[in-house]
Amino acid sequence: MQRHPTRRACLALGAIAFGLAGPACVLADEVWPQPGKPIRIIVPLPAGSGSDVAARLLGKLMSDELKGHPVIIENKPGASTFIGAQEVARAPADGHTLLYTIVVTHTQNPHLYAKLPYDPVKDFTPLAQVMKSATVLIAPPNAPFNNLKELVAYAKAQPGALNYASYSPGSTSHLNAELLQMRTGTKMLHVPYKGATDASRALVAGDVQIYFDGTASAVSLIKAGKAKGIGAATPTRVPVLPDLPTIQEQGVDGINIVGWQGVFGSGKMSPALTEKVSTVISKASRSREMLSLIETQGNEASGAGAAEFARIVASDSVKWGEVIKAAGIRLD
Repeated sequence: MQRHPTRRACLALGAIAFGLAGPACVLADEVWPQPGKPIRIIVPLPAGSGSDVAARLLGKLMSDELKGHPVIIENKPGASTFIGAQEVARAPADGHTLLYTIVVTHTQNPHLYAKLPYDPVKDFTPLAQVMKSATVLIAPPNAPFNNLKELVAYAKAQPGALNYASYSPGSTSHLNAELLQMRTGTKMLHVPYKGATDASRALVAGDVQIYFDGTASAVSLIKAGKAKGIGAATPTRVPVLPDLPTIQEQGVDGINIVGWQGVFGSGKMSPALTEKVSTVISKASRSREMLSLIETQGNEASGAGAAEFARIVASDSVKWGEVIKAAGIRLD
């Protein structure tokens, strides 16, 4: 049986062949995907969420691109994406354990917690940004306000009477609500849930009165008549909700930082392997099926590869760090 050379053997051969064109050999861990070894995509969010739906389609498209190589989606929600993220951080850097996550994992958590079970930079390799996303402020259909002005007036008239949901402490849904209170001089009660699905259910049930929901879920609830839109936390209007004004249009600035969904590998992936995996993900992200899903969810396609995504992550970490510091939020 033919075996791949070990790293030590490769280094020895490399030294002997120094000066010759091309690599002396190919390391076993650079063969991707490895025959008989499935690719696992860890989603640190609940099954059924907008991100989960996107990750599952991405996995299918990647499998198609890799001629049927198995790609398995595993949901490991909880602890502000810690549980899923740390599993990928500890995995071998062979491209077979990937993380499909949202902006919170790498750009918000580092500023919210003094200690993380992972290093957001050293333990991960940015591979591709799949889409840009944001949140939409929604309320139950019977809420006694229909726009931001009426919401603010109601909140000021009854301080502390309104509850707002978030899909986890420190999430974009939490931070945007904190920013809304800071910018409008209102006071509301935070009710965190274990994921977007639970938070959305709470709003529909009337357990909370407002929620900065992800665009995919918000669009679905609004179109189904289960919620009404108050404002979009986006720089421009959401294309699938053209009649819903942004929060900025309604007179409140600063609640328009766009989030994203993207894929990371574990840390220390080689440049060659990073490029190989990134190329497959980016191609799947630009497929007709994925673009259709992204549009339906009210998000914006990205297609940023490894290098560009790494720059986006670093830049957004600075932006969210400033917001979190200004809001004075710490979660440990």
